[in-house]
Amino acid sequence: SSQIVSFSHQSHQPPSTPASKEVWKKGGRMFSILLAVHLALLACTLVSSGAFEKIAVHDYDVFFLLTVMMLIVIVWIIFYLVGTSRCPDAILCKDSHAGPVWLRGGLILFAIFSLVMDVFKIGYYSSFYSCLSAIKIIYPIVQAIFVVVQTYFLWISAKDCIHVHLNITRCGLMLTLTTNLAVWMSAVTDESVHKAHSKLKKNVTEEIFRWLLKVGMRSSSAEECNCNSQICQIFKNGYFWLYPFNIEYSLFASAMVYVMWKNVGRFIDHHSHHIPRLKFRLFRRTFFVGIVLGLIILASGLGVLVLYEVQVNSSTESSKKNQALTMYYIFNIVCLGLMSLVCIGGSVIYRLDKRDMDRHKNPTRTLDVALLMGAALGQYAISYYSIVAIVASTPRDTISALNLTYALLMIAQHTFQNIFIIEGLHRQPPKEDHKHDSHQKDLYGLTFVNVNAVSLRVPYSDSTLAPSPAPGAEAIHPSDLVRSLTIPKKMNWRRKLLREISMFLLLSNIILWIMPAFGARPQFDNDTELNFYGDSMWPAIVDICLPFGIFYRMHAVASLLEVYI
Repeated sequence: SSQIVSFSHQSHQPPSTPASKEVWKKGGRMFSILLAVHLALLACTLVSSGAFEKIAVHDYDVFFLLTVMMLIVIVWIIFYLVGTSRCPDAILCKDSHAGPVWLRGGLILFAIFSLVMDVFKIGYYSSFYSCLSAIKIIYPIVQAIFVVVQTYFLWISAKDCIHVHLNITRCGLMLTLTTNLAVWMSAVTDESVHKAHSKLKKNVTEEIFRWLLKVGMRSSSAEECNCNSQICQIFKNGYFWLYPFNIEYSLFASAMVYVMWKNVGRFIDHHSHHIPRLKFRLFRRTFFVGIVLGLIILASGLGVLVLYEVQVNSSTESSKKNQALTMYYIFNIVCLGLMSLVCIGGSVIYRLDKRDMDRHKNPTRTLDVALLMGAALGQYAISYYSIVAIVASTPRDTISALNLTYALLMIAQHTFQNIFIIEGLHRQPPKEDHKHDSHQKDLYGLTFVNVNAVSLRVPYSDSTLAPSPAPGAEAIHPSDLVRSLTIPKKMNWRRKLLREISMFLLLSNIILWIMPAFGARPQFDNDTELNFYGDSMWPAIVDICLPFGIFYRMHAVASLLEVYI
């Protein structure tokens, strides 16, 4: 038996031949990281320089760099799909945790909206192509092709652990990651400049606005052309409304590409690697409390969003603006307070849970934790800046008190939710459903089971007619059989509560993502921070940090789906 155990142990170990070929693993990773760092710094320099008029870097220079990067990535992806992945022994194993269905589904959803945005961009720039550089029209076309090719690549290859062309694959993946981050930086900057222009147009006349653009503010080259037709205005407003989806697409793609980069050359022990299976059990084994409460929060948030947009962006009266801000803060305070309480309750339930911690190496889980902690820093920064401005400013009114409460609850909610999700990511999958499988399979194979008949066939342990059990065999009592029939039908109450909590948090995070993504941003409409930090510093802080907060909500939704649903 010892020889059999030894043989089985050796047969489960990964083959040593492919592993011995890669003697430059750390060097290959370091080279790809250096390539990504240099490209990211170059893209960041061009994008940030293109946001200011006095610097001789134009937006079409940025678009030219991004177009070249996307074309190189498209060529590499085609090479990977046609050549690398089809080599013998190229993919010896797959990472079942990488690229879950809901993450890839979210990527496809954002990709569809990104394609619609590119169509709107092409229509907008084609309206006055005679006064624009050709790169302004070429860029959205190349971006649309890039989105299609990359989405297909990530859908079919997200789980690959490649073992050929290692250094080329690492550099290609890092180039893909850097390109997505550069596109994300460009989209954030373009959206911020557009919002700054829109806010400025409300307060000044068209002549003064043109003069300010010439003096110091960066204007898009399209601003200098006339967009007088109605269809041109529809294209212009449409693609700016779709920017949040393109921003989230770039971040989702970057996360999936990073996991692929970590899995290059990796071997996986499938015996210790739990393979999750997607089961649509949202409405099974629940009390519907979390779903109903979450839907109420979601519907209320959509109503608040519509009223906020109408009263703040469409009205110039300060009284309506204050009413909209009050309504927004009250809704968020209630929502964040409830989310904090249920996260604390979920952490308490974990103290009663008997599941072991999963200590296996898992790059996907490591990335999930890093993204949750890192993306929360954006909202932390905005909240702390708001707290300092509110406390140090005078006078203090109702809006300031609500804003202070909102900032404090935002910090608490992010903290408690991170603890709750991260603890769930490190828990072993429940084993309760598998304890009695071998014991119950025959019993559950019967359509109808007569418990009394079963009890008649199994003698009681104190009966004199009962034969004694064989040595080493376990005596079976009828009550044990009855219990084995009834226990699996009753789900553990802790798991029920965790499912209710996860459903409520999922729907709440969705509405807290929708509101800032579609224009409900009180940071720009509340005068306390603007007066304290100035018209240049505070918008820059929000523009840098808010996309991370929006991405945090979407990643929290994906993590909740992965752990609990």
